[in-house]
Amino acid sequence: MFKITNTPDAPEAIGPYSQAISCNGFLFSSGQIPLMPKTGEIAGSTIEEQAEQVMKNISAILKANDIDFDNVIKTTCFLSDMGNFASFNQIYSQYFKSKPARSCVAAKELPKNVLCEVEFIAVL
Repeated sequence: MFKITNTPDAPEAIGPYSQAISCNGFLFSSGQIPLMPKTGEIAGSTIEEQAEQVMKNISAILKANDIDFDNVIKTTCFLSDMGNFASFNQIYSQYFKSKPARSCVAAKELPKNVLCEVEFIAVL
């Protein structure tokens, strides 16, 4: 049995998917992009501004499941430009202090032409 996460504090899915799904003690998120939940607009134009909004969206999904960043065991990060790697890491490291396993790759293009996207797996 699984449970779908649907919190108004994170952006609504912009396609036929869920914000996250929990199953067998794990929470699997969809990719989070820097959309502001209330307006659906992209937050900022810099990698720092966009990464910060992504982390806020992830935080909302974690909170909706009564967990926090320390429960995250794996992330996959997508950057539109690997030249933003160091700046992205500065924001990322402020939130993921437990240093979960991670993959970080460049993507030719991300939804809505944002600069970054992050998905995660967490233990409930």
